[in-house]
Amino acid sequence: MAKKTIAQVDVSGKRALIRVDFNVPIEDGAITDDRRIREALPTIKSVLDRGGSCVLLSHLGRPEGKGFEPEYSLRPVAARLGELLGRPVLFPSTDCTDAATAAAVAALKPGQVVLCENVRFAPGEKKGEAGYASKIAAYGDLYVNDAFGTAHREDGSMFAVPKAMTGKPRVAGLLLQKELKYLGDALAKPAKPFVVVLGGAKVSDKIPLVQNLLPKAGAILIGGAMAYTFLKALGRNVGASRVEESHLAAAKKMLDDAAKMKCDLHLPQDHVCSTQFSENAGDIRVCDDAIPAGYMGLDIGPKTQLNYAMVLSEAKTVVWNGPMGVFEWKPFRVGTQMVAQAIADATGAGATSIVGGGDSAAAAEAFGLASKFSHVSTGGGASLEMLSGKPFTTVALLDEA
Repeated sequence: MAKKTIAQVDVSGKRALIRVDFNVPIEDGAITDDRRIREALPTIKSVLDRGGSCVLLSHLGRPEGKGFEPEYSLRPVAARLGELLGRPVLFPSTDCTDAATAAAVAALKPGQVVLCENVRFAPGEKKGEAGYASKIAAYGDLYVNDAFGTAHREDGSMFAVPKAMTGKPRVAGLLLQKELKYLGDALAKPAKPFVVVLGGAKVSDKIPLVQNLLPKAGAILIGGAMAYTFLKALGRNVGASRVEESHLAAAKKMLDDAAKMKCDLHLPQDHVCSTQFSENAGDIRVCDDAIPAGYMGLDIGPKTQLNYAMVLSEAKTVVWNGPMGVFEWKPFRVGTQMVAQAIADATGAGATSIVGGGDSAAAAEAFGLASKFSHVSTGGGASLEMLSGKPFTTVALLDEA
């Protein structure tokens, strides 16, 4: 994981081609959460403060490479980035490979920033086409990968572009370096007790992660809808709760493997249930152990919350990936909030805490606890894959430290 970083490269008078992750939520033209933009600022400022200029690449949403689509334009991002940097951010065109963009890049002076339009408007981005990659590669004197959120995808700007920049420095940005430090290095030899908290809807999404962390973890705390697949695999009554029937055998095997490896795999003892998947309708009650017919588990219950908090209070390393219930809805929020607070408290007592991106990061932000953890990842799918032990070719091709 030891890659050369932007801080170790002389950038004076040079154009840094930086792949950032500005895939932020936008509603009615307004950015509703600018965290990913803020997380990229240290890398951008590192270049600007040392006499370099920045050419920024990002995607937004999932356009299909058929040209400009206004709802996926990065123009609002350019405006917000300019506000955060306190200087204008040039946004030359609706096409990241056209003459206007190339001219704006060629005219860049030290201290200036260009944000290219959404790379996914170009058909060559998803296909990683050589002609597309060589055009983009010409924009920079060095390449910087600071887009951890897409580091698990071999898109053109993540893989083909840096590959086309042979002979030029290809380095990690400061955000990518931080992600690799926590999601890679910190978990190579975690301080013990090492506790893993897993939630979310699908067992199938978490199988590789469990297989990778089982040999290292002292305890795994399961919540969310995925808990009901485990419980059903043990023959428990789960009512109308969501179950992945095709993964019952896999869930049972994980339980057996945990026992063999002397890892305590905890499942919910009680549940906050409802007769409807709704915030404001249905009969809501706490069910002890068995869930009656017609009811579905939508959060971990009070006994489970207390039990999980006690396990976490003794942890020295914590990985959290996935909420304990439907935390977006008030009646089913408490389980996730209690677990998040317990992890924050453990961190305050000296533990290292790593929050996978996606829903876990959203929950951390919603509860005002994001700053209380050692690291909150900016990548949901990427953090899941890295925690599962998968290698990233987009990182492998960067220069060694």
